[in-house]
Amino acid sequence: MAIRIPLICLLVSVTAIAADLTPERYWNSALPNTPIPTSLRHLFTTPDFTDMKSTDVLVGKGGVNVNAGKGKPGGGTAVNVGKGGVYVDTGKGKSGGGTHVSVSGGKGPGGGVGVHTGKPGKRTDVGVGKGGVTVHTRHKGRPVYVGVKPGPNPFVYLYAASETQLHDDPKAALFFLEKDMVPGKAMSLRFNAEDGYDGKTAFLPRGEAETVPFGSEKFSEILNTFSVKPGSEEAEMMKKTIEECEARRVGGEDKYCATSLESMVDFSVSKLGNRVRAVSTEVAKDNAPMQKYKIAAAGVKKLSDDKSVVCHKEKYPFAVFYCHKAMMTTVYAVPLEGENGMRAKAVAVCHKNTSAWNPNHLAFKVLKVKPGTVPVCHFLPETHVVWFNY
Repeated sequence: MAIRIPLICLLVSVTAIAADLTPERYWNSALPNTPIPTSLRHLFTTPDFTDMKSTDVLVGKGGVNVNAGKGKPGGGTAVNVGKGGVYVDTGKGKSGGGTHVSVSGGKGPGGGVGVHTGKPGKRTDVGVGKGGVTVHTRHKGRPVYVGVKPGPNPFVYLYAASETQLHDDPKAALFFLEKDMVPGKAMSLRFNAEDGYDGKTAFLPRGEAETVPFGSEKFSEILNTFSVKPGSEEAEMMKKTIEECEARRVGGEDKYCATSLESMVDFSVSKLGNRVRAVSTEVAKDNAPMQKYKIAAAGVKKLSDDKSVVCHKEKYPFAVFYCHKAMMTTVYAVPLEGENGMRAKAVAVCHKNTSAWNPNHLAFKVLKVKPGTVPVCHFLPETHVVWFNY
């Protein structure tokens, strides 16, 4: 089916969004003085989600032509953007496989045309703006779930620890007391936090993420979108993430679940201002096992001693972060040396006021302290990030 839509009507009838920039270009535009943390850069692109063979892009003075088909007549989506308007051919028009076109006429990096074809994780995204044309073609598959049974998230301080979590959850070792953060102190640690998938979850562009259902009232629709069987371990994991995102705030702190890189940046900047840094833990080797580390003689460096925004990666088919603004926190850079010579640049966050935390939280069980008595610290797993002012 072919539909020709005058440009003026499209501007009135569709929600305008910014043309998709590559994640690096977006970051450098929004935060030009802030280096990209390794943990976030790894979520920008993944090899299994890239397949440029099925997409043709032609750019000329008359506009832009995009063909996202399989090389067969009627087998894909053709998009033509020119001065006369926007022409969309949605091919066979299968359910969920249609085309969304968004146009914004503003100036600057936000102006342009965004085109999304197909289902989340299986589609082609095209952004047309002053900076040029960007095309992202996603693999027809989705991240492979590896069967991690969901449990209480130790970084959501509302929850009590489960009966087995103290002994079975490797994140339990990440909690420690501030007084122990001295050179030579030894701790057994593992920094690679499993997210329930094979490590290939990635950010969706904001324009795409906003079209994907997210919320407990839409859970059946969510499972259908990602072809997840109701009642499966994967479904329970996704349900747990949504429940954490919708849970009440702890001690009145601001919290937000970011479903895109752009929304994470927006939340962090709204709470801390434009002069922000973002850092994450870096380990010399991928998938490093649990081992004994010592705090290096170079010593600990204080990065911030006020408020911060900490974003914890959640278990979901695409990158979702549970972000919360934490008051009365200190952020440290902690150099570590492993027993096999492996080095790590760890990031630690110390909470000075834990009086609003669940008294049965994992940290209190591990450290044998009570809420509100002493500062409680934790290292960040590699996939998490903390924002602070500079």
